[in-house]
Amino acid sequence: MDLYHWNSSSTFATLLALFIISPIVAIFYSAFLGDTSLWPHLFSTVLPRYVYNTIILMIGVGIVSIIFGVSSAWVVTRYNFFGKNFFEWALLLPAAVPAYIIAYTYTDFLEYAGPFQKLLREIFNWNSANDYWFPEIRSMGGAILVMSCVLYPYVYMMTRASFLTVPLSFYQTSLIYGRNSFFSVALPLARPGIFAGLALVLMETISDFGTVDYFALETLTLGVFNVWLGMNSLSGAAQISSVLFIFVVVLLTIEYLARRRQRYFEKSSGQNMLESGAISFLGKLLCFLTCILPITLGFVIPVLILLNFVLSGYSVINFSEVAFAATTSISLAFVGAITVMVVSIILIIVSNYRSNTFQKGLIFVASCGYALPGTILAVGIVIFFGWLNKIINFEISYVAGGFLVLIFAYTTRFLAVGNAALRSGILKVHPNAVDASQTMGKGFLNTIRAIVLPLIYTNILIGGILIFVDILKELPITLLLRPFNFETLATYVYQYASDELLQESSFAALIIIVVGLGPVIFLNSTLQKVSQRSHLSCHFQYQS
Repeated sequence: MDLYHWNSSSTFATLLALFIISPIVAIFYSAFLGDTSLWPHLFSTVLPRYVYNTIILMIGVGIVSIIFGVSSAWVVTRYNFFGKNFFEWALLLPAAVPAYIIAYTYTDFLEYAGPFQKLLREIFNWNSANDYWFPEIRSMGGAILVMSCVLYPYVYMMTRASFLTVPLSFYQTSLIYGRNSFFSVALPLARPGIFAGLALVLMETISDFGTVDYFALETLTLGVFNVWLGMNSLSGAAQISSVLFIFVVVLLTIEYLARRRQRYFEKSSGQNMLESGAISFLGKLLCFLTCILPITLGFVIPVLILLNFVLSGYSVINFSEVAFAATTSISLAFVGAITVMVVSIILIIVSNYRSNTFQKGLIFVASCGYALPGTILAVGIVIFFGWLNKIINFEISYVAGGFLVLIFAYTTRFLAVGNAALRSGILKVHPNAVDASQTMGKGFLNTIRAIVLPLIYTNILIGGILIFVDILKELPITLLLRPFNFETLATYVYQYASDELLQESSFAALIIIVVGLGPVIFLNSTLQKVSQRSHLSCHFQYQS
């Protein structure tokens, strides 16, 4: 190990990274070195059911997301049809809708007393539920549908980026040999991008709490919540979290391997890209339906339902509560975004200029919290602060439910977003500029302040915006660690929807969706650059 790098800045960054990693360490210590007597009970009772439901949910959401994402990506890339330019960015709109909100809206819309079944009974003169059959929305199938409708943009985004980088000569070769260009060329070459997008979809699936809780699906994520709060067993929750972590590691491995293959493909891509082709009227209609269906299911219907509630005056009576929750959410998100970006700046700068291999690896591990479900991190944070309480003897009930602990949790969860945004910018800073500044007698901190920070200002802003929105939408961490009578927009919507009072939460849900449109606009601009330049940084796209 190179001791030269152990200066004050690198030492501080190392300690900071270790502090951020501590909740993850706490989980595994509690699961395997703490009270292990619960393992046999978990294996013989709830754990097999949790694992089975989690796997089924992942398979279902993955299949539907691939169907929606790949088909829409292909038609907007390959064909000219009515609304093509609109669909290129509109297909990303469902990404602005949190999964738990679409679950609430569809349940209200499709249940027996909802408007859709009422309309069916009026049209066909049905009098009761015995006269017809209608699928139950609060089921595994319903969860697969609603989650797929908002998660497919990950697959669409990555797949479209891959399609845009396929050289024209590849398609021409397939036509010469009489092969279908989609199955013989586009799909095989886009496979790394598809798998990368699929890995993101599955990570979001196993991280979801609001949907599975509302639909009463006993997945591993809901199991952590139930065992912790229902059975009052923090060690049991840690043990279930460790099992869930195995799923995360597998998905991260898949995503890493896919990104590695994707980078290789991009380097070999040419500049003569496939131009959009002309098709028949029937083909244009089919392309239109392929694109409009996921947008309608994932964005239009939920937004119209919420707008109808708001315009009907259901949420007016709770305007003061919504305003208070919005103020709390914005304040929390603003402070959290600033904190995360400050920590990211410290870690990335030290990693780039003042670190050795060990420190770089430690900083990388510290940024892996984004891949962990919020319930896992919440368990680890409570265990970690419990240890601190024993060491330095402070009031854990105040700290665990306090503002500062929430900020720490958000920092652990979303540090990867800030790191990715900064890393993509700092790589553009020429090392000679930094060396020249220090040669002229400027200290390291003065060099960073005068040279590096102004050059990565845009990246800092982008990272801050993405983190702000992520914190605003975050549900499980806030729900588990918040103080009493501490409501954010996400917890406000969750509380009312859980009590079957979706109408009263409609205004708050709309605010979350509107704010979530910011990253969608950013993602669209990223894809536009791909279309113009015929290349895309998959790493930056993944973190975005």
